[in-house]
Amino acid sequence: MTITVTTGALGDVAADTHVVMLGPGTVRPAGDAAAADRAAGGAIAKMLSAGLFEGKAGEVAVLPVTGRGKAKRVVVLGLGEPAKRTLDTFRTQMGNLSRRLRDAGGGSVAVSLEALDHVEPEAAGEAIAEGFILGLYRFDKHHTKAADRPTKTVGEITVAAGSARRAAAIRRGVERGSIMAEAQNFARDLGNEPANLMTPTIMAARAQQLAAETGLECTIIERAEAERLKMGSYLSVANGSMQPPKFIVLHHRGGGPRARTIALVGKGITFDTGGISIKPAADMDAMKADMSGAAVVIGAIGAIARLKLPVNVMAVAPCTENMPSGSATKPGDVVYAMDGQSIEVINTDAEGRLVLADGIAYARANGASTIIDVATLTGAVRVALGTVRFGIFSNNDRLFGEIERAGEAAGEKMWRLPLDDEYGEQIKSPVADMKNTGGAPAGSITAAKFIQNFAGDTPWAHLDIAAIDMTPNEAGVNPRGNTGRPLRTLVHFVASRAS
Repeated sequence: MTITVTTGALGDVAADTHVVMLGPGTVRPAGDAAAADRAAGGAIAKMLSAGLFEGKAGEVAVLPVTGRGKAKRVVVLGLGEPAKRTLDTFRTQMGNLSRRLRDAGGGSVAVSLEALDHVEPEAAGEAIAEGFILGLYRFDKHHTKAADRPTKTVGEITVAAGSARRAAAIRRGVERGSIMAEAQNFARDLGNEPANLMTPTIMAARAQQLAAETGLECTIIERAEAERLKMGSYLSVANGSMQPPKFIVLHHRGGGPRARTIALVGKGITFDTGGISIKPAADMDAMKADMSGAAVVIGAIGAIARLKLPVNVMAVAPCTENMPSGSATKPGDVVYAMDGQSIEVINTDAEGRLVLADGIAYARANGASTIIDVATLTGAVRVALGTVRFGIFSNNDRLFGEIERAGEAAGEKMWRLPLDDEYGEQIKSPVADMKNTGGAPAGSITAAKFIQNFAGDTPWAHLDIAAIDMTPNEAGVNPRGNTGRPLRTLVHFVASRAS
């Protein structure tokens, strides 16, 4: 999708659809809205006077152009009460609007931001780009029949910015928002593919392609090299699968040779049967998305590279399937991680923490000074937080604060959960340094305690996204399927370290 920013008034832009925004209490349209009203034969003013349009948040009216104008239709969007207008609500409104326009066959669209006085111009540009690009996403590449494919579209978006100074700020925001939204859609594509078409080998190929396009360094650690590095925890998960594991490492070296390195580590289970501790058959198809953490960190470092952020970042994505077979790891087996710690595998369906153990150990061994891992790790986090927020754990208050602020900027909500030492008692093993599950009580916390053992004293945060990586409904910037969250939180965090 192309999004351009122009100076001048909305009425000067030739487009199929003109969009203006009004808040509650508007008596008479002014500026761009007044011009749109004239093009619509005074319909906006008539709606306002008759109480047919109140300016409520998300309210939409579609009007034909009956007078002189450069559009076929005018769309009026309600902004809602001033006290409840935030950058995130605007981004959400743009996501919902994008699909309304698509369903109406909106074609080329010109949007006036004249009424958007509650958002800084650069932030508004970022939000409108994210709203449209994320909101219009759909995964339908495997539909082969024309009847199943959409016939109506939204084409080029033009933002009417007014002054040249305001246009420059909006343009900067649009550029940044477009890069982040496209990266999030990239992650969504990886997560939405069926597991037979997104194996570890295909994941590695997509990472290599991204590296070639963005100038990232890419290393794929094959099984033999992983064995040499003694990644026994990671390889224990791969034991049951015929698909070769691929340990993906991407580097963005924007900060110079002496700068510290941020590591983003993502769980990459391209399909999770549970292994010998096999899952119930119902809804197992959703386990194709158990690599969402890996997809997010790969997409995030791609955006970081495109934004040319002056920071060193390493993305680590240990990818494998978790399958049952005669060679699969058995409950009760003891394996050793790359850093030498021993693990009793009590439940082979608690495999994500096993691949993260070696992912984090690798990042530490290769100079990471800050580590953030992202994983669809536990069903327990859904019980605790539902599908609104993802869970975050951290051994460092300052790091948590930075990530929380990044989440606020991205509109991706989180909630911090505890890491008290007492929870570690649940994962003590009589035969090894630790066991890979502490049972049902505080399941998301004990999983985080397990991972914490491999982070050591390195500032570390664990993002459990098991409840927010997929959604069955369209809402705001999230269409059905994989959400690609919290990719933009990671990018905002890295950008904050660059400033």
